[in-house]
Amino acid sequence: MSFIDYPSLIADLNICVLIPTYNNDKTLHRVIDGVLTYTNQIIIIDDGSTDQTANILKAYPKLNQIHFSKNKGKGKALREGFKKALTLGYDYAITIDSDGQHYPDDIPVFVEALKKDKHTLFIGSRNMEHDSVPKGSSFGNKFSNFWFWAETGIKLTDTQSGFRLYPLNPISKIKFYTNKFEFEIEVIVKAAWKGVEVKNIPIKVLYDEEERVSHFRPFKDFTRISILNTWLVLVAFLYIKPRDFFLKIKRKGIKNFFKENILYNSDSPTKKALSIALGVFIGIAPFWGFQTIIVLALAALLKLNKLISFTFSNISIPPMIPFIIYGSLKIGSWILNKDKGIAYGNVSFDFNFLLSLEEYIIGSFVLAFFSSIIFGITGFIIFKLMRRNRG
Repeated sequence: MSFIDYPSLIADLNICVLIPTYNNDKTLHRVIDGVLTYTNQIIIIDDGSTDQTANILKAYPKLNQIHFSKNKGKGKALREGFKKALTLGYDYAITIDSDGQHYPDDIPVFVEALKKDKHTLFIGSRNMEHDSVPKGSSFGNKFSNFWFWAETGIKLTDTQSGFRLYPLNPISKIKFYTNKFEFEIEVIVKAAWKGVEVKNIPIKVLYDEEERVSHFRPFKDFTRISILNTWLVLVAFLYIKPRDFFLKIKRKGIKNFFKENILYNSDSPTKKALSIALGVFIGIAPFWGFQTIIVLALAALLKLNKLISFTFSNISIPPMIPFIIYGSLKIGSWILNKDKGIAYGNVSFDFNFLLSLEEYIIGSFVLAFFSSIIFGITGFIIFKLMRRNRG
């Protein structure tokens, strides 16, 4: 096995190591010394510690240090560390927690991964089934993994590990709002939205309850994380996913997109037809503003083709809206026997929309139901014939 000079390699790759710390005087010295085995390109961020941290850091005068007079939160510490790293000209930053759960000798794992892919944000994946891992941490990680998947479509095994490698240039172009533990969720979600690939790489983990001091406050921090995830999910479904969808169409062209993702998709004719029916129903039904969330959630729940369902939910694009509203109102008025004589030809709607809300809601559901059947059956016939002809 050949010897690898990691200090030189880390210097060549322009990597620094960020160590945010808050009241971890039992483990801080060991973590710093462990990192120094591989590099002295270290930035330590003391987040307002009140223990012996300041005295410990005096023993490392040659290392870059940032000191907060008051505790501001891990997110704020990391954000300041990123700024400092960019100022010093680094391209990448490895972050490692100071509570002793991470092994500095896993730093080469990140370096080797970076050598193969220089545009990825790597997150160390811990073995959360290890006997030393608290059950609460294991559940919290699974919970976080689910929301990250919902927000980005990326499946990871560990989204909470603080042992990471960040590409600093793309991160510096993102606006962040959080300062506490939830920042580590915000940063990976927004990085993924910006097109940065996010991957896990395996690392070791040690939870020594005698030495380790956790500053995670279950109620406060879990509430913060839940609020952040709620907001990120809304942004993902209302803006990010539609944006990515239309960008994909733009890149491929409508004709090629339709062929690749709908006509020649590998799903069965039945599944594609049901996906079309779902999309048309949600697109016409009165779920204005929530159609994307609902159609993607139902498509995932029913194991249908999310892309096809989303595509056909856009039947309610602006040019079609007047026709959908008019048809819904006419059908609703007919069902309730309250025809108000809507003159669509000259666009003279002589009715009060609030008074017509009942007709509209009933009519739109009926229109959505029958339209979804018509589109679904038509799609099934087309896909069936195409499969037969191709066979």
